[in-house]
Amino acid sequence: MAKPVTTKGGMMRILLGSGAGPIVYAAPCGLTSKSLTISKGLEEVSIPDCDDPTAMEWLGRDAVSLSMSVSGEGVLAQASVEAWLDAVESADPVPVKVELEFPTTTWTWTGAMHVESAELGAASNTGRVTGNFSLQSDGEMVRTSAATS
Repeated sequence: MAKPVTTKGGMMRILLGSGAGPIVYAAPCGLTSKSLTISKGLEEVSIPDCDDPTAMEWLGRDAVSLSMSVSGEGVLAQASVEAWLDAVESADPVPVKVELEFPTTTWTWTGAMHVESAELGAASNTGRVTGNFSLQSDGEMVRTSAATS
């Protein structure tokens, strides 16, 4: 039995882009946990049985939209505070790139996202301050893939 090819969590990156000139992407430091969710919006319609109008109807579903959400949490690094606060306080979406790197192929999603929430916290007076960030797509997130260099 062949073992699956997997990758480490550090090879999944959330990168925020600069807003001026050519976009420069950088991964804010401190995230130790990340997730990416792609959601498909569905429209439901009841499909009648034309031969037996009294039969229960099955639901048909049509895809009508796609959405992406990204979240990350970890320690709050001083070098990243400004980028996160600027993004969450902006009325406009920010450029975002999400990378998922495997040994031979890297998948990348690029587009605009709103940082919908930034939760900063400390579990104790002697513990580290942490950050938890949630992003939502604003329009299409373009997926590409390329050989990992």
